[in-house]
Formats: sequence, C-alpha cells, structure tokens
Amino acid sequence: MKLVIIRHGESVWNKENIFTGWVDVPLSENGIKQAKKAKELLKDYSFDLAYTSYLKRASDTLNIILEGLNVPIKKAWQLNERFYGDLQGKNKENVKKQYGEEQFMLWRRSYDVRPLKIDINSEFYQGNDEKYKGINVPLTESLKDTEARVLPYLQEEIFPKIKQGKKIIISAHGNSIRAIVKILENISGEEIAKVEIPLAIPLIYELDENLKVLKKYYLE
Repeated sequence: MKLVIIRHGESVWNKENIFTGWVDVPLSENGIKQAKKAKELLKDYSFDLAYTSYLKRASDTLNIILEGLNVPIKKAWQLNERFYGDLQGKNKENVKKQYGEEQFMLWRRSYDVRPLKIDINSEFYQGNDEKYKGINVPLTESLKDTEARVLPYLQEEIFPKIKQGKKIIISAHGNSIRAIVKILENISGEEIAKVEIPLAIPLIYELDENLKVLKKYYLE
C-alpha cells in the first residue's frame, strides 16, 4: 500500500520569510509552478481519496495536482500548519535579531517548546474566523501539540481508509507532515525536530497491512 504526502508549494510568506502558521496566504507564482511539477511527478499515480488542511496554500497545491481527476477531497483543520502564536505574521530574521539564534531555533525546531501566545485581538489570530466556528483555536502550539491533534485524525479517518486499500494523497504543511512522519516511523521528538520537509516534493510511503513502513522515498 502506498501513501503519498506532499507539503504545499512556496507561499507568498515563504518567499518573504514570514512565520505563517494558520494565516491563510496564497501560493506564490513559484509555488504554483512547484505544484504543477509535482502533478507531473505523480502522473502515474491514481488516488481514491485526498486530504488537505483548511489553508489554501495546501488545498490549492492539491487542486493543481488533482486537476482533471475525479478524486474526492476532505478538508480537516487537524492537518493545518502548527499555530505559531505571537510569531504569526512576523519576519523570521527580525525575530532572530530580537530574541537571539538559540531562542529562535527552539521555537522553530524543538519538539515541545511553544512560542509566546498570540493576542486574541491580533489580525493574525483565527479564533473569530467563521470556518473555525466550534473549533478551539489555539493561542500557540509546539510540534508536540500539533502531533496531538494530527494523531486522532490519522487513527480515526485516514489509517482505516489505507487499511481498506484506498490510495490516498495528503497535502499539508511542514509541521503537520512532521507529525505524520513521526507517527508513521515511530521516531522520537528529538529526531523529528531535525527532519526537513521540502516544498512540493512528493513523499511516498510503502506500507504493509499493519501500516508498518516498508520503504520511504521522495519523487524528484
């Protein structure tokens, strides 16, 4: 059984080096090109189901890949990027200068350190967004927190479909994909913090009937 996972193409805030989190920014022109390249790389793959987040950079990447194909798409907020708290909307270089390299890297790459909480009156807080009505929008998240919301969704929704033999593609984000990788490969928080997830390059997992990883590779 194969599972295809892809991080969205470059967003306009990736290009501008800004912490994005749940802020719903579009793909850049380059990001659109990256998604089209991913579509070409996946031309020999067929899918029964597709999953993505509530964020358009991931859903637009998926829509480009699946263009012309009749594949049902399910959107889940649980697959959203990590909520970066007070860092959302801030330039990464400016944050590094303000707080220092060590703190900056702790916020970016540690497993269980959360950034400062966002002010609920911030324009970059999604708690009042209609599409998150009924959802307890966080004020900040670590990768550990992200994993805690991704895991039940995998266990209850995606893993059973894979076991049924469904061919699935997931289009998500750097940290929600790190959470999936950590769960599938059963690796430590320390190890997953070092894992880089490239933009718009399909990651393929070959799995046995118990979802044990037999093989893992990128299509390039």
